[in-house]
Amino acid sequence: MASNFQIFSYKTRDSLHLKLSGDFDGSSAHELFNTLMKYDTGFWEIFIDTNNLKNIHPFGRDVFQKKLSNLKQRFNNLIFIGGNKHKIVPN
Repeated sequence: MASNFQIFSYKTRDSLHLKLSGDFDGSSAHELFNTLMKYDTGFWEIFIDTNNLKNIHPFGRDVFQKKLSNLKQRFNNLIFIGGNKHKIVPN
């Protein structure tokens, strides 16, 4: 995992918010995937904020995109927000 990568989380009534910070590499992609899989499906929406990502490594993006279909099957409303969302997930 990139030494500066962090995931900050907080919950609101029916939503989970994950704020990503630092560099996004292959290990960071696994950490994000594993963090999401720890939560049950009791959230109406899960927001993933990409604004504080500094560098998005192509390998990290590819690793996460391969796992994305599993996440979309589990979570109906997985929403990426922020200026770097298009660098992590396809349109």
